[in-house]
Amino acid sequence: MKYLHIPGGQDGPPIDAVMWSPCAKAPEHVQIRALTIPAVPDCPIAGESLPLVIISHGYGGWYLGHHDTAEALADSGFVVVAINHPYANYADMSRANGLSVLIARPADIKRTIDFMLTDFRDSARIDPQRIGFYGFSQGGYTGLVLAGANPDFSKLPSRCADPKAVGCPQTSQARPPRPSPILQTLTHDHRIRAMVVAEPLSIVFQTTDSVKDVTVPLQVWGSELGGGGGASPEDVATLIHVLPKKPDFRIVPKAVHMSFLTMCPKIDTSSQACIDAPGFDRAAFHRTFNAEVVAFFQRNLGE
Repeated sequence: MKYLHIPGGQDGPPIDAVMWSPCAKAPEHVQIRALTIPAVPDCPIAGESLPLVIISHGYGGWYLGHHDTAEALADSGFVVVAINHPYANYADMSRANGLSVLIARPADIKRTIDFMLTDFRDSARIDPQRIGFYGFSQGGYTGLVLAGANPDFSKLPSRCADPKAVGCPQTSQARPPRPSPILQTLTHDHRIRAMVVAEPLSIVFQTTDSVKDVTVPLQVWGSELGGGGGASPEDVATLIHVLPKKPDFRIVPKAVHMSFLTMCPKIDTSSQACIDAPGFDRAAFHRTFNAEVVAFFQRNLGE
């Protein structure tokens, strides 16, 4: 495990990230805030021509919100990088609402891939032809845009109706004409060869036209019970219906939106992010989930 800092510049602000990779040493218990995770700090990357997976968190999330999935991928031979989206993460929500963050998110991922393939010290160990992506909630939206989707922002959740949410359309605003100047600024990145999205913000992708260019191998996970803004079971089901190529779609019984987040520390179980439906075993689900995610990327990013 290694902390990364992607410098800011003309294309955007600095990005903080964490990288996991195959490691020849046995992990130890590392304390990071309230979390205890298995890791070897600054372990040299073991292997050559390794596939790369980038992880994008949801609204108010952070780069350790899916650490167990990152660990499972690294243990299976992947280099994994999870980022904190600038000004829209648990520590800094100063620009988390409005259109600006939704436009910036895919660009954050492109910049991260650029860094890992060019400026990262061990970039030669990464195979640029085997790049994957995992995203949760708004992170799932981020992945779909990267894959070629063009969202209809007039369908955004009510949070964006807040007058203080800079850049959000007013509720009375008509759908912008196509091609929209906003859509022309969205970042697509077809270096990504396979993608897993969980509980994606789907309300902006409800027509065949919005996702007509999404043809990357795709695995989509949805919860039975929902609970995330813009990612209701109905919205996710419509997304699946309108995609041009049917994805590997899994609905998780008894899961809620936040069930896809990593297991919570025992001292923080009252947080809304830690509350599952009665009878749902998050730890058991994540063991299955992580194995399926690893298998999907192995099938689609294999040598």
